[in-house]
Amino acid sequence: QVQLVESGGGLVQAGGSLRLSCAASGRTFSSYVMGWFRQAPGEEREFVAFIDRSGGVKYYTDSVKGRFTISRDNGKNTVYLQMNSLKPEDTAVYYCAAALSYRDYDNPNKYDYWGQGTQVTVSS
Repeated sequence: QVQLVESGGGLVQAGGSLRLSCAASGRTFSSYVMGWFRQAPGEEREFVAFIDRSGGVKYYTDSVKGRFTISRDNGKNTVYLQMNSLKPEDTAVYYCAAALSYRDYDNPNKYDYWGQGTQVTVSS
């Protein structure tokens, strides 16, 4: 069992930066691959970024490549999402998620545990 708590969201102007954190409970954090997803009002939950257990493999959706960076610190049981050059279209609730399986990393249905989400609002 893993409990996830996101933090770091807020209101920022276009072009600004935010760093989201996702703190996990439990001693098995390093057993999980981690993903960040986002959901805008009226939209489906969308994949943003993925990181494997060691942090050596990362994937991003095309719209955030070069702007967002996912990382993790297994000693602190935390995964991060550094978001730079933010755009109004990045506005959404951001969720972190944990999965035991690497497969279909961009499919939210493949993740076993979810945080409660943190709101990111980017003004133009």
